[in-house]
Amino acid sequence: MWELGKIEIGVGTLVTTNERIDAAVDKSVSSLKNWIQQTQPNIHSDETPWVVKGVKEWLWIFAHTGFALFHAADTRSRAELENILGLNYTGVLSSDDYSVYNGYDVKAQQKCLAHLRRHFKKLIKLPGLNNQEIGDNFVKLIDEAFKNYANFQQTQNLSDFFNWACGFKVKVKSSIDEWMKKAGGEAGKLLRSLRDKTDQWWYFLDHPEVPPDNNLAERTLRLAVTKRKVSGGSRSMERFKHTANLLTVVQTCRRQGRSVIEFFEQAIKAMVNPDMPQPSLIPQI
Repeated sequence: MWELGKIEIGVGTLVTTNERIDAAVDKSVSSLKNWIQQTQPNIHSDETPWVVKGVKEWLWIFAHTGFALFHAADTRSRAELENILGLNYTGVLSSDDYSVYNGYDVKAQQKCLAHLRRHFKKLIKLPGLNNQEIGDNFVKLIDEAFKNYANFQQTQNLSDFFNWACGFKVKVKSSIDEWMKKAGGEAGKLLRSLRDKTDQWWYFLDHPEVPPDNNLAERTLRLAVTKRKVSGGSRSMERFKHTANLLTVVQTCRRQGRSVIEFFEQAIKAMVNPDMPQPSLIPQI
């Protein structure tokens, strides 16, 4: 009889030494990856460093409310993005403003306003021409955006949201025009990003079904970050990939309200008994 090995699933802890588990879930993870490459309306992506034998590698996350696919990679390049989503993605990609996401062939993007807010908060503390005034102004604008989006989430009143969004767009544009002439280097860089990528920073104003941040991906990475701190990384690229698969199962099952242990049990039984169906990680709509 196959053993499950040692598994601890708690707040941010996952420990497993049994390679049979990874072999058992590999098909389920591959099926989820293939499904994601089809038309999913919105995917949140992020990446975090991961040490493998002293070398910095990267753990990527591709997630939405019903799934979480982790991808072990040796680069932080666009090749990894294309490996999971394909050469182009026909949905909306939610991410931070990391350069790899810029210029990727995608239907639309929503940049994370929480990241943008942090940049303007840092600007306030930087010495420079009008930095404090510019930072304060745009932090207030971003806070207004979050407040009104949160209110929409509560009321689901599209009419009120779009009425506010219409006036807000004008306010943002006039603020950029006003402060662009008075901005120094760092402030000018932020304002040019807002001006040149307006459709990416403010996509949610016309499509409130997409949130204005990338918190979903960041929250999903927390379990992985905790495991990295506990383990110090992985001893080989193969073990790193195993960890990514196991994290995929754990976080996807959590998203779907399923028992992780039962999933592992079903996967192992299916591996040793060809007549048993492989458990699926694909969300059931």
